[in-house]
Amino acid sequence: MSGRSRPKSTEETPGKTRGATGPGSTRRKPSGKGEEKRDGSSKAAAPPMDRDKDRDRAGGRGGRTATVPRGAPSPTPAKTPLNSKPPAAAAPRTAARGAEDKTTPRNPPSSTTSIDYNPDRVLRDTLEKLKIKKTERNEATRCVNEIQKEIAKHLKESLDWCKEIQELKTGSHVENVKICESDEFDVMLVISVDRVDIQPFRGDGAFYSVALKRNSCKSLDKFLNEDKIIEASEMLTEFRKKVKECVTKLTSKYDIIVEGKKAGCPAVTLQVKGKDGRIISLDFVLGLEVHSSSWPVFTKDGFKIDNWLGKKVKTDLKRKPFYLVPKYEGKGTTECDGVKAKDAWRISFSHVEKEVLKNHGQSKTCCEGRPSCCRKQCLKLLKYLVRGLKEHHPKEAGKLCSYHAKTTLLHACAERVEDSKWEISQLSHCFQQVLSDFENYLRKQDLPNFFIPSHNLLKSAGLDKKTCNFLADEIEFQRNNCFPVFR
Repeated sequence: MSGRSRPKSTEETPGKTRGATGPGSTRRKPSGKGEEKRDGSSKAAAPPMDRDKDRDRAGGRGGRTATVPRGAPSPTPAKTPLNSKPPAAAAPRTAARGAEDKTTPRNPPSSTTSIDYNPDRVLRDTLEKLKIKKTERNEATRCVNEIQKEIAKHLKESLDWCKEIQELKTGSHVENVKICESDEFDVMLVISVDRVDIQPFRGDGAFYSVALKRNSCKSLDKFLNEDKIIEASEMLTEFRKKVKECVTKLTSKYDIIVEGKKAGCPAVTLQVKGKDGRIISLDFVLGLEVHSSSWPVFTKDGFKIDNWLGKKVKTDLKRKPFYLVPKYEGKGTTECDGVKAKDAWRISFSHVEKEVLKNHGQSKTCCEGRPSCCRKQCLKLLKYLVRGLKEHHPKEAGKLCSYHAKTTLLHACAERVEDSKWEISQLSHCFQQVLSDFENYLRKQDLPNFFIPSHNLLKSAGLDKKTCNFLADEIEFQRNNCFPVFR
């Protein structure tokens, strides 16, 4: 380190944290012209997720150089000892968050930085980034299919109650809305049950206890309690044990491990290292396929696709079976009508969601020609925004998930049914509307399950009012400032 002069750093108010930007932080007011922006306009605060990045781009995290009055002699620079550390520099001043923040960028780029503020171009460029290479997708799919085949075979051979097990692929890959990487796959391994009595486990209609009627499925008798109710926890334990057995045999061919058990999670998750070094997360979910004359009564006011996809499509889909997976919330020992939470099942309509997203147009020819609609593009962008929030605000956004994004889009499609309202040429407008919907759900702290309106997905995820408002503010800022999180 040479003895060259260093810029004088601005002093910060004693007791205040330098560079603080969160709620409650205090900024020192300008004390003179030397601390005003040279162009005459005050510098706005940087967005929470891009603030540090903008500082680095502007030339580091140091503060401004003290201004020397015009005509005054330049001060003699003091020599810096070779072994001394550079003085801590104050972070650029940020304005308090207010109405002004929501309409202008919090930290405008320097003259040497080129940032595109055309929202349509930003969204289209982002969609290009989200595309998955065909070779990557094919290699990951091949690997998953091989492992899936081996595990299904092992279950059929080693468990009586799995002899007729069926494989049902679910998730974003089969819905063609996966983003960035082929790194997550979901497979539901289902047991068909005909004569069952399902009763709501609690009042929101998402969780149920399942009792077998006489002579319905003898192979499951060992999982029944004295009231003939299937103990989901015992069934999942045996399922998990056999999957792990199979994985042990596969380790000679694949670099694969089984993740630890998570409370309330219905999946056995495998981490598979591909030939290219990528890690693939593969979820095997145990499920019951319930054949019933009708869906549960809690779905009566949900699944509003009559004006969107048509009454006939709705009737045909509701004739399909529904699925139950061994998932619970809260403490597993909590009881309701003598049934413990860990033995409850959550209803799943993933197969219906797959069909709806596949045939998503009001007209049957939607997206078969050109131009296509932008429904799936909006979902991909919303999923990517959720991912960005989770990365930059893990504490507040940690409980958000892609299913919240999917549910928001399904509601939007059911409300704005015409294909003309989703033309790809209107991508920016459509995405703004979907984001506005999501923001409103957060402000109300209420995102109804698309199939079961009484099931509030936000409260179910444990998102409190304060957190929801914080996330709504972040989304509003993104909407009004051309999506800094995408750049």
